[in-house]
This record gives sequence, C-alpha cells and structure tokens, in this order.
Amino acid sequence: MKIVSWNVAGLRACLNKGLDRFVAEDKADIYCFQETKITEEENPFHPLGYREYLYPAEKKGYSGTMIYSKVEPINVKYGIDDLEYDSEGRTITLEFEDFYLVNCYVPNSKRGLLRLDSRMRFEELMKKYLLDLKSKKNVIYCGDLNVAHEEIDIKNPSTNHFSAGFTDEERDKMTKLLEAGFIDTYRYFNPDTIKYSWWSYMHQARSKDIGWRIDYFIVNKEFINNVTNTMIYTDTLGSDHCPIGIEIK
Repeated sequence: MKIVSWNVAGLRACLNKGLDRFVAEDKADIYCFQETKITEEENPFHPLGYREYLYPAEKKGYSGTMIYSKVEPINVKYGIDDLEYDSEGRTITLEFEDFYLVNCYVPNSKRGLLRLDSRMRFEELMKKYLLDLKSKKNVIYCGDLNVAHEEIDIKNPSTNHFSAGFTDEERDKMTKLLEAGFIDTYRYFNPDTIKYSWWSYMHQARSKDIGWRIDYFIVNKEFINNVTNTMIYTDTLGSDHCPIGIEIK
C-alpha cells in the first residue's frame, strides 16, 4: 500500500497547478491532504475509484483536511474532541484492519509566536490521542506537522531558533512524541539525507532550495518493519509544500 501526504495550500489552487495530473500518474492508494480550504459544496476534485473524507474548518477558506482512499475504512473519526482545533478541521482518523491512519494539520505558532501556547496544548492532546490509538493497534501519523525537528531539517538553523516551526519548545514536543514510542520514518531510512518539504514563496527560496522539512510520516516502533519505502517528491509543484510518501506491506 502506498500513502501520500501533501499540504496543498488550497485544493482548488493546487488543482490549477496540476494536482489532478499528479494523482493520476502517482496512483497511490491513499492521499492525505492538509490546508484544503474548501467545503463539500466547493470541492471540484473527485478522482475515480477513491472514497472521499473531508473535514472543513468552520471559518471559510481556512485550514481543513481531506483523505481520498481506494480502501474503505472500518471507521472514520473527525477531530480529537477539542473544540478549538476541531473547529479548524485539523485531524481525520481512518481505522483499517491493521492500523489507524491519522491525517493532521498541526497549528502554526504564527509570526511572533502568538499561538505558541495553543500549539503546545495541541501537541499534548495529540500525543495522548496517538498513544491511546497505539494501545489498540498500529498507527500511521502523517501530515504538515509544522516543525523542523533537527538542524538537518532546515537550511538555516542558526538564524531560526526563535522562528515558528523551529523553536526549542516545538522541537522538544516532537522529541517527546518520538520518545513515547514513535519513529520519523524518513529520518529512520535516511539518517544523513538533506531534503526539504516546504519553501517560502519569498526570495526564490524553492529554486535555491532554502527549505524546511516539516511534513512527516510517523509510525509506532512496532510497525517500522512494515515500512518498505519513504519518499519526498521535491520536484512536484503546486503548493509551497511538496508531497511526501510512504509504502507499507
């Protein structure tokens, strides 16, 4: 099975830049999208053979997550039972026979770290949620997690220690999650590889590869031997993020 995750920065905008061609050529079994910014009525993308699960934000044109799956899940859960984050459509969980798949768009701490405290609360809730799922069956946690965990995951670490997505607080939350029994799959298979998944629209950052790796597939340790491949589609355009992928047996 192949699963792809992508912050599309507006599904309709990404469609205009080739999202449909990417899906047609890539042929993954499941697509997890973040920052879709649409409602059911506004969604123009219905690829043949996929079931659709959309969780829009209450605020129009903001946030939202979506999953397209060729495989019918046993159960679908929208949100993590917290009004602040669920109103922003940040999490969808599909339960399959052998694992849970959690598609997540983690809140950005914002310029000036205005939302850092809220972000810390979200991280604690999400860790508890994932540990609860892990007590029942395997877990695949993916999406735009809005943190570059290690210095290798960001082009200019020395100048970004107080930037949203690379603060000590955010990085520590990721460390604590991994210490609780999870693995960053890309870094596990590529311990020394420098690859990014997000680039600012400013200063030609993408053409200069001045990026951050803030999109992840994370699995519980017991499941890592089921992971056969990971990928970052750095050449795929359409958003300020690029897609990432995982293959499992």
